[in-house]
Amino acid sequence: MVDQYSAQELQNAGRLKQIRMVAKLVNQQNKKALPITIGSAVAIIVVFVLIGLFTGLMAFLIPVGVLLGVLALRILFGRFAQQAQYAAIDGQVGAAAAVLQSMPGEWTVTPGVAGNRTLDVVHRVVGRPGVVLVGEGVPSRVAQLIANERKKTERVAHGVPVHEFQVGSEEGQIPVSKLQRKVTTLPRTLKPAAVADLNYRLKAIAPTMQMPKGPPPKGARMPKMPKQR
Repeated sequence: MVDQYSAQELQNAGRLKQIRMVAKLVNQQNKKALPITIGSAVAIIVVFVLIGLFTGLMAFLIPVGVLLGVLALRILFGRFAQQAQYAAIDGQVGAAAAVLQSMPGEWTVTPGVAGNRTLDVVHRVVGRPGVVLVGEGVPSRVAQLIANERKKTERVAHGVPVHEFQVGSEEGQIPVSKLQRKVTTLPRTLKPAAVADLNYRLKAIAPTMQMPKGPPPKGARMPKMPKQR
């Protein structure tokens, strides 16, 4: 199992320690990531140094090259870090909820509004696109859970768009790494006041999550997405 650092651990760690922790996670997921990141930054700096030598503009081009190299380093490292974080939680119970709760913007995320004893679960997201129901688990069972939750939602949210997604690697599901983009790019159809009213009405729906009896399955803890700094 890949080592995973929680958001709290990253928050409590110093800046340099944070970078080392994330770099370790990135290297565990992709051995080529760090060489590509560092190599790209160095290549940009070298190119600007060479251009400066041939043009006589070293005093101007070297600082520009260093700035662009550092910028490329940060962008590439951030992307590889995000990919590693998604890979670390992929397939774990609650991975979709962790991703949804880390979305930027004004969203109300309610994990586990519906579920069963086999750890198939549905999460609810409310925002300007309306209501988004996100299920994770076995497709056939999750589809039924989502259908039931949609009926309950539509009883109190008349005329509000209800979107459905299943997270996973099977046919008809979307990878957890693409979930945020799917949700955040939905068309905005509600005004902020309507969203607030929708949240108020949805509070009347009691969650139907059935927790399994006995000890939880091995590794069935809610994962956390490390906050990007």
